[in-house]
Amino acid sequence: MDILEGIRERKSIRGFKPDPIPKEILQKVLELGIRSPSAENGQPWEITVVIGKALDEIRRLNIQKLNAREPFNPEVHMHLHAGVYKERHMKLAAQLYGHMGIDRKDKEKRTAWVQRGFRFYDAPAAIILTASNSLDESPTQFDHGCLTQTICMAALGYGLGTCIAGQGVLFPEVARQVCKIPDSQRIVMSIAIGYPDPDFPANRLQSTRESLEDITTWLGFD
Repeated sequence: MDILEGIRERKSIRGFKPDPIPKEILQKVLELGIRSPSAENGQPWEITVVIGKALDEIRRLNIQKLNAREPFNPEVHMHLHAGVYKERHMKLAAQLYGHMGIDRKDKEKRTAWVQRGFRFYDAPAAIILTASNSLDESPTQFDHGCLTQTICMAALGYGLGTCIAGQGVLFPEVARQVCKIPDSQRIVMSIAIGYPDPDFPANRLQSTRESLEDITTWLGFD
């Protein structure tokens, strides 16, 4: 896939085939992913890849905590949007519910949809990104954002889909326990990865972007 085409076509995948991903394919994706830029080439990341029974256990415990209404405890700041940013989020949610046929008043289906995120959208694999507690959060978050995007783009080249899944690590103690992530590392983000299910309704959605002219200032071009 051409890189420009990949940038245009990348989207969040929320429904996956159950087909396992060969380890060698995941290795190739991550080898490309770690070519991502980072400040002063610090490469402030560690990567855990989870499949099978371990991933199923994370899913189970996440849902158990969600259903028990335990408070979220992310190890990095995950701010709620407000203003126009919240409006964009709500527009996306409405589009997803529309594709999935979920009525605004249908609490059962809405709950089931929320749970999918805490199950990594039932993907056959999940990637968990961590960083040393010795590092400042803000620059490390920026570098992890670059890494996450590069992983998602590399996955496209191997026919894989991804969804950046913050919900998967809102109960970080679960992933820490199952994956034996040391206390010296903070859990930053997770990515659901697998072969996209073309028949899954939500996968038909290509989210919109604001007009470039509305968010860009050009200086010195006249």
